[in-house]
Amino acid sequence: MANEKTITLSVIKADVGGFVGHCSFHPALLDIAKEKLHTAKEKGTLIDFHVIRCGDDLELIMTHEKGCDNKTIHELAWNTFTACTEHAKELKLYGAGQDLLKDAFTGTVKGMGPGVAEMEFIERKSEPVIIFMADKTSSGAWNLPLYKIFGDPFNTAGLIIDTSMVEGFCFNVLDVKEGKSITLFCPEESYYLLALIGATDRYMVTSVLRKKDKEIAAVASTERLSLIAGKYVGKDDPVMIVRCQAGLPAVGEVLEAFSFPHLVQGWMRGSHNGPLMPVPFYEANPTRFDGPPRVIAAGFQIAHGRLIGPHDMFDDPAFDETRTKANHIAEYMRRHGPFQPHRLPLEEMEYTTLPHVLEKLKEKFKKE
Repeated sequence: MANEKTITLSVIKADVGGFVGHCSFHPALLDIAKEKLHTAKEKGTLIDFHVIRCGDDLELIMTHEKGCDNKTIHELAWNTFTACTEHAKELKLYGAGQDLLKDAFTGTVKGMGPGVAEMEFIERKSEPVIIFMADKTSSGAWNLPLYKIFGDPFNTAGLIIDTSMVEGFCFNVLDVKEGKSITLFCPEESYYLLALIGATDRYMVTSVLRKKDKEIAAVASTERLSLIAGKYVGKDDPVMIVRCQAGLPAVGEVLEAFSFPHLVQGWMRGSHNGPLMPVPFYEANPTRFDGPPRVIAAGFQIAHGRLIGPHDMFDDPAFDETRTKANHIAEYMRRHGPFQPHRLPLEEMEYTTLPHVLEKLKEKFKKE
């Protein structure tokens, strides 16, 4: 191996305040986050970092040697988010600190609101990774692309022509309502896998490993904010890390999975289905009905823990047709107004403000 040290790549995100409304992110908050992580790098806590935003969400991308779920790294992220929140309150930004659901740090940000995707690996001779960040959508948004990347040979040619991949991949799936997980193997258990992850509101892919040697290939955040808070406090806006090349799907195969703008939950008030639109960094400003949902892709080469990049992977005219199709789908869905399937089914609206509206009608219902 080019580097025998085990590197940890941590991506931790939170909505600490929107500018204007929910559509974008104030540059002053980015500066605060950069200063916090720069200080941590100077102290040796981090090897490297990059600060980025998608819509109104702040993403902290960090490399270190401390492993996943490390208290020092998670506390650094928490303190960064709280510092940004304080300034967001001064600027009266919308929903300041809405993803910070606890008052004090307890050892890990998991279960406290922020989304987390982390993985440990020994660097290969070349280590390309793509970090996906979404806004105005839920954690289940990654299920379809992850299946296409690691389970569908019509998307990923390497599944049938690469000897390192032809044995398939292991999918770890979490039942977010029961708190139970299961590992399913592709291709032999692909039908069972699809039976679960097609229900994107409940079953979510947490990680993918190469079957032949259990090499980590992808990790995704699965935090459901409404289940943590017990009410609607904003959509989950998940993050995901995918390693590429050299016995794993090629960069182009990974990105190809986003060429179809599939329907995801989220959009306006977290209460509607809409197309996931892949956009360059500068277009991650969802404004039409607070959408449609967006996804950006930051590509890095990792060298001795250093983040070489990012390259804006969706800043490519090859995705223009996908964006056009997403706009057509958005127009079609919007014409449904408050009707399903644009609006989410009632069971998915239970954490929104809709139950308070229905409560006002409770006494008006009469038994037939």
